[in-house]
Amino acid sequence: MPRLARLPAAPLLLVLAVALAQVDCATLGGGVSAKSAREIAEEAYVYGYPLVLMDVTRRVMTAAPKASAKKAPMGQFLNIPVFPDPSFKEVVSPNADTLYSSAWLDLSKEPYVLSVPDTHGRYYVMQLLDGWTNVFASPGKRTTGTKKGNFAIVGPGWSETLPEGVQELRSPTDLVWIIGRTQTNGRADYGAVHAIQAGYRLTPLSAWGKPYRPPAKVPVDATVDTRTPPVDQVAQMDAATFFGRLAELLEGNPPAALDAPLVERIAKIGLAPGKPFPPADQKPAIAAAVDQGAKDGLAKIIAAAHAQAGGDAPGWRTSLGLGAYGTDYLKRAATAFVGLGANLSEDAVYSFSRDDADGEPLSGAHRYSLHFDKGATPPVNAFWSITLYNEKQLFVANPIGRYAIGDRDKLKKNPDGSLDIWIQHAAPAAAKESNWLPAPAGSFNLVMRMYWPKEAVLDGTWTPPQVRRAD
Repeated sequence: MPRLARLPAAPLLLVLAVALAQVDCATLGGGVSAKSAREIAEEAYVYGYPLVLMDVTRRVMTAAPKASAKKAPMGQFLNIPVFPDPSFKEVVSPNADTLYSSAWLDLSKEPYVLSVPDTHGRYYVMQLLDGWTNVFASPGKRTTGTKKGNFAIVGPGWSETLPEGVQELRSPTDLVWIIGRTQTNGRADYGAVHAIQAGYRLTPLSAWGKPYRPPAKVPVDATVDTRTPPVDQVAQMDAATFFGRLAELLEGNPPAALDAPLVERIAKIGLAPGKPFPPADQKPAIAAAVDQGAKDGLAKIIAAAHAQAGGDAPGWRTSLGLGAYGTDYLKRAATAFVGLGANLSEDAVYSFSRDDADGEPLSGAHRYSLHFDKGATPPVNAFWSITLYNEKQLFVANPIGRYAIGDRDKLKKNPDGSLDIWIQHAAPAAAKESNWLPAPAGSFNLVMRMYWPKEAVLDGTWTPPQVRRAD
């Protein structure tokens, strides 16, 4: 994997300092009109939303004294050992394709070495997100192969020499979230995947080459709200809390070089790395405008998230261009709102459908077929699946315990080489049961996941066939 360019953090912090120096206290108090303050606050909210949400999510997921299947302290992996079932309600749209291995890192003190075992050809990906939710590296089968390897994840201010045999992956921010996914071919495959998960290790660079075990018990911050979902926690923040948290986070998670114009603009309302917010002399009219701007920002994100998911358009909706957003701050924020931790499209593409070919909502009151012509199944380098969810985006209990179906199942093709997936509530004839995706009696929706998709998916020349009524 090529060395990642170091982002110039210091010049951007200097831009903020200069901008603030040019805006005296009187300007902050009254020189910015209420209208401008509201507009700037809306922009700043959209811009900073992913970073604040990442931090809240980190706090929730690491509020544990030791690693378990649900939480793990900073710098330690939590390995999820089984697929979710219908009783699982902690996360919407759960995955029945891979087992997850997740970890949060703080690189402000030193780098961490990520070690991966030889997966013997099995697909896996270690998605590395910076604090702004951009994927800055994704070691795994697509990029680095499946042999064992050691990768040093270093922060923006680190400049020392790495040990021999350790490859550098430079994060633009001190905050990093690792989301590992390992291909799992059904429940019978758990044992093999658990052995691979046990080989995923994180070692502080200062302990590299020495015997190392993570701390057995880590102090837990009792003030962390582990009951309220992170998205709801952020939505409940007032402007002062939100922007105050953003100002704190900007110190170790510097803006990208392309962000300089916006960084200069948001400084006009007193938002700067490590500085208290709001400024002590902020006028009441400006404070009210900033508060309304934050509310406008959240509403804008929610509207964009709905549109990004296809809005009310019928048929399949495919999300492309995720994981690397450039200056498309609204797309970045909307993606975080809908599903924090999106992959690069090169690693995985998801398509969503809530309607049949006639534009009618999918319902277990009807029977459906999804037909692929010969040679026209999803073009992928790894594997594909179709998962069914109820109206709450959760798995649905069914008599055969099948929540997803795809190319790793023993599907029966038609005599002409085509393939039909049968989606219905009641069991089909025995000859079709191998291709049956059970549905609830009521409404449902489908998600098609394509791992390591080929160019035809990425450029949009291949699209999923429509779901058609079969009754």
